[in-house]
Amino acid sequence: MGERYVHIMCAELTPTKVLLVVHHTTSPSLQELLEAALDGTHADGIEGVEVRVRPALAATAVDVLAADGFVLGTPANIGYMSGALKLFFDNVYYPTLTAKIGAPYGLYVHGTLDTTGAVRAVESITKGMGWERVHEPVLVMGAVGKDATEAVWELAATVAATVADIAGSS
Repeated sequence: MGERYVHIMCAELTPTKVLLVVHHTTSPSLQELLEAALDGTHADGIEGVEVRVRPALAATAVDVLAADGFVLGTPANIGYMSGALKLFFDNVYYPTLTAKIGAPYGLYVHGTLDTTGAVRAVESITKGMGWERVHEPVLVMGAVGKDATEAVWELAATVAATVADIAGSS
């Protein structure tokens, strides 16, 4: 009665990290910013990062728990983040409160009058969750131009590169 042994050969795998892009895209201007962000997440030299895109109304605690970093995009509505992004935070806050301490994130906000309240609210929540801002928020007022899309591209590339560095050090 001999024992059977199964030998499994494992190839060395590059660890894949997940960057979650949570957005509330309600206008052509916000669509331009989202596309710039997505382009930035695939900048040259960034490897080992899987980008997952979720509308704020569809993103869940499971998405957050699976992610290693975050790009957040919202309009500024009446001086505050969108209700959709607020609902996202309401739904994920307690289930993920201590799960992603130190996770890198970046934020872009589009508004017509004032984005201050939106930024303050998002930063308050992300601070409570222990996330680390790795790029200054990109604030876009009015029409979206080349400067705005380049700034959002850079923000997303910075977050993705930070997540990739985490992958390299795992």
